[in-house]
Amino acid sequence: MRNIKYIVVHCTATQPTATVEAIKKYWKGVRKWDKPGYHYLILRDGEIVQLLEEKEISYGAYGHNHDCIHIAYIGGIDKEGKPVDNRSARQIHAMFDKLVELSNRYRSAEILGHRDFPDVNKACPSFDVKEWLKNYEPEFKQAA
Repeated sequence: MRNIKYIVVHCTATQPTATVEAIKKYWKGVRKWDKPGYHYLILRDGEIVQLLEEKEISYGAYGHNHDCIHIAYIGGIDKEGKPVDNRSARQIHAMFDKLVELSNRYRSAEILGHRDFPDVNKACPSFDVKEWLKNYEPEFKQAA
């Protein structure tokens, strides 16, 4: 059993239209990774795809992967390739719900954005995770 210290939020640093298969192809073909970069990937419609079992180590945050669970949304850059928080409303809701689920499973884990690690010079996930969590108000469905 791994000792999970961090739940790390990422963007794929792609256009929101990128596909799971294209992202996997990039990891394998360009990065030469034998495993995915994230445990979970959130599609535009809010569907969450598990890419790797939580017991396995992914490649999400160099030097920290042994104690992290990684979750990413498809998107994070604009048409010019600049960082932008372009999560859909469904991605936002799904991300929040998944973070609640993971933080209940890994109670001592800290939720961070990839950019929050020391010596990381990236905008990923293209928004301030701690600020978002502090201010996010989830919508609750009323029972019929």
